[in-house]
Amino acid sequence: MRRYRHVGYTLILAASTLTLVQRLFSMFPVGWPGFALLLLRASVAMALLLGAAHRHGVPPWITVASLVVCAGLIAGFLTPIAAAIALGLHVLIWSSLGVDNLGSAAIICVDVIALALLGPGAYSFDSRRFGRRIVVRTPP
Repeated sequence: MRRYRHVGYTLILAASTLTLVQRLFSMFPVGWPGFALLLLRASVAMALLLGAAHRHGVPPWITVASLVVCAGLIAGFLTPIAAAIALGLHVLIWSSLGVDNLGSAAIICVDVIALALLGPGAYSFDSRRFGRRIVVRTPP
């Protein structure tokens, strides 16, 4: 049995689940920081769309996978995992068609890694699913 004082209740067998979710989604900031994370998610999705849709010679399955990942990024669904997949798709596109500009490729990599490490923010599906909740316990 482990006691999490910052959460406020005792966990018996679900301790590993809570720790995993807290590790994957560290926080869900609201206000301007949450809006900035929404913009970061949108910029990563737009960069992936531009890389997949506007280059000739991209296989159709990469384009479809990019559209699915972009929808997940915009909605904020499993954002760190979607960001890792987006980076993998970028690498696939760059390895098959070459890199147009190393500077923009480096900026895209930094943006995707920052998004994966920071998380989705308050304005996302992840926030609704895994966000902090207030549990009100009625007296017996």
